Amino acid sequence: MRSLSALMTTAVVCVVVIPVAAQQPSAPAFEKKEYTHSAWTKGIFSEAVTVKGFGRGTMIFLAGVGAEDENGPRGNIRHHNDLVAQCEYAFDKIKRVLAAHGANMNHVVKVTSYLTDMKNRVAYGQCLSRNFGTAPLPVHTLIGVASLAFPEMMVETDATAITPD
Repeated sequence: MRSLSALMTTAVVCVVVIPVAAQQPSAPAFEKKEYTHSAWTKGIFSEAVTVKGFGRGTMIFLAGVGAEDENGPRGNIRHHNDLVAQCEYAFDKIKRVLAAHGANMNHVVKVTSYLTDMKNRVAYGQCLSRNFGTAPLPVHTLIGVASLAFPEMMVETDATAITPD
């Protein structure tokens, strides 16, 4: 009797559990790569991350980009007390990093910007519009903050882009 009971239990497990387990979706096969373009950021954070495998495209996530001199030592900020120059330099870096990953401003879908003085919001908005030119403007969040990573930084911008494969 016990062997018949064990046999029946095994049969139920095979009939019920195995098909259910076979129907479970497998984990998505995402391909994530991290990039560091400036010497001073190595070992601290990734400046860009790309993600493939969610469809026909590549998502590009850029860390906050500001007026940090990418060729200088950590904490060397360009254009002290000049928001427009810091903004232009940051967008120049954003464009170069996007290009390194096969993208441009047309591919940007989301921007988050941080200003240390909201009195500069109009000048920042003009800089943003100038740098997008004829590209469609992405969704954008502007946040006022007390300070950024380095005291001389006045603006920092994150960007997310999606490129077709």
